[in-house]
Amino acid sequence: MFYTINLKTKRRIEAVEIKNHINKIILESKFSSGLCFIYSPHTTSAIMINESFDPAVVDDINYFLSKLAPKEGDYNHLEGNSDAHIKSSLIGPSKTVIVENGRLVLGTWQGIFFLEFDGPRTRTVNVKLIEG
Repeated sequence: MFYTINLKTKRRIEAVEIKNHINKIILESKFSSGLCFIYSPHTTSAIMINESFDPAVVDDINYFLSKLAPKEGDYNHLEGNSDAHIKSSLIGPSKTVIVENGRLVLGTWQGIFFLEFDGPRTRTVNVKLIEG
């Protein structure tokens, strides 16, 4: 089963919590058990699983990534978004989460985030549910 989540980001660097979107997909599809593969088909974004209770955690991660790969740098890529490509490569475009009894198997405080590094933009996130 394949699904697409459509997002519109508002800032250049932004974290969008998408766990509720994925839970809705699982509920409406009546998917019970298997794997949920979450993938961003964009080279300047990423998918991350981390704490969603305190937004300062995601802010700290974005702050660290911006220190590691600042917007202005001695980059060769001419579009002016090399930092976004580097951040995307460091975090990665996908995550896989176990689904059991129709629920994502995540820790108490874990959320699933779409990380935008070159917004604002219209984006998609692909979700593939694999029974097993």
